[in-house]
Amino acid sequence: MQIYKMLSVMLDYPTPELLQHLPELREKTVSCADMDDLERAAMLKVLQYLGSASLTELQEGYVQTFDLTAEHSLHLTHHLFGDDKNRGPALIDLGELYKDYGVEVLTNELPDYLPLILEFAAYLDDSEANVFLSDASKVFKVLAENLHKAASPYAPLLSIIENRASLTCLAA
Repeated sequence: MQIYKMLSVMLDYPTPELLQHLPELREKTVSCADMDDLERAAMLKVLQYLGSASLTELQEGYVQTFDLTAEHSLHLTHHLFGDDKNRGPALIDLGELYKDYGVEVLTNELPDYLPLILEFAAYLDDSEANVFLSDASKVFKVLAENLHKAASPYAPLLSIIENRASLTCLAA
């Protein structure tokens, strides 16, 4: 699903390439058929934020939000296991799932990094993506709440993911 690819890009560490492609992301957001009006408005709001600051400001804000605040970590197993020994097997299982689908991970990030998970979800068909994300619906809920409490400009993106994952849970 195109929305998951866009969410992945918007939640990843800000780069010059991101800023260069903001007009394209805005255009795709406006024309994306697989999102509703509330999701579209939320994504446009985040794109406006990304376009209103310098790259250095965006990077500083990103590190402060996601890397220096454990409650906002984009490594999903951190929210489930912390530094517990059970986190390792969960990471291995997720990496194996990617391999089972023939997806080669070309990053140094752990397999539970949310932009990587969203990239994988974009690779799946709609129903598979929704079921896959629903497995982490409780983590998305906590993460979205934490980001909203902190008034993070990224909070609307987590709300989109949480809502999509939760709706799948309710439908199952």
